Amino acid sequence: MQRRSFVSGAGLAGVLAAGAAPAIVHAQTTVRWRLASSFPKSLDTIYGAAEVFTKKIADMSGGKFQISVHAGGELIKPFEVVDAVQNASVEMAHTAPYYFFGKDETFAIGCAIPFGLNSRQMTAWMVEGNGLKLMREFYAKYNIINFPGGNTGAQMGGWYKKPIKSLADMKGLRMRIGGFAGRVIERLGSVPQAIPGGEIYQALEKGTIDAAEWVGPYDDQKLGFQKVTSYYHYPAWWEGGPQLDFFINTKAYEALNSEYKAMIEAASYQAHVDMQAKYDARNPLALKQLAAAKVNFVPMPKDVMEAAYKASQDIYAELNAKNANWRKVYEDYARFLKDENLWFRFTEARFDSFMQNLK
Repeated sequence: MQRRSFVSGAGLAGVLAAGAAPAIVHAQTTVRWRLASSFPKSLDTIYGAAEVFTKKIADMSGGKFQISVHAGGELIKPFEVVDAVQNASVEMAHTAPYYFFGKDETFAIGCAIPFGLNSRQMTAWMVEGNGLKLMREFYAKYNIINFPGGNTGAQMGGWYKKPIKSLADMKGLRMRIGGFAGRVIERLGSVPQAIPGGEIYQALEKGTIDAAEWVGPYDDQKLGFQKVTSYYHYPAWWEGGPQLDFFINTKAYEALNSEYKAMIEAASYQAHVDMQAKYDARNPLALKQLAAAKVNFVPMPKDVMEAAYKASQDIYAELNAKNANWRKVYEDYARFLKDENLWFRFTEARFDSFMQNLK
């Protein structure tokens, strides 16, 4: 009776300290998964989020839940990971959902759309708004459940062999650009190109494209774009806060016990925060190094921004009329964006403007 009273009152910590681990801990089975990334290993920020995630899973499970990470192209081509997860060729992937807008434009809302939420607002929509619920309802059509997997923050507007001085310079421009934004620049007269991150440098070097965007100074410097172009535009109006996701095959996820499911949720949020922190900490030095290397930093012309905004809103209206999946998610997203921008105007924007103009 005394031992039973001790166990019932001591809680988990006391039981473990007494060396009498609950049966449920011993009952955890060994699980081996594979994760297909859409990114090259050379990018320790965006690819590295998957490694942060899998290491945390291994640590929390005492090594019983192991997930191997495979760079883009190692197991699955970067732009085919959704099919691989959907068909259970791999258990999970780490990717930018907007890569798959060709399947359904709604994928893009789960990552970034032009003139959309910034990174903090995107996390707020996902965690406290209806974002995660709505996107999971959509991804269920593809046998996928998603978890937040990082955010780059607002991105740079890309590298150009010739500067964009006005909207006229967008005509005929062959540009590597990710996701949904390609449809927008098409309406500005440009020619979008879908090229994985690890192949962009070669395309710029060979002259098969005239411009390319990736993320920002830290990644772009690693990829060497400054060696083959010299004009670096900002900002990326198409990516104010792109969220990466961990996509998991629904059946594989449902087969896990409750402890492993909780570990996935906890590890995903650690990776989510870790990625943003890395970019915010590392971009400033890379920016200074690029400036020292005589890179030309050029703001996007106002007429380009205005034309891109109008084109984006026209496309959203068209999609609301013809894509029920898009309309269901976008209507909620747009309401959230309107309220967030009202709030940020009173606080973040005013504060940031003052601080950034200090001498």
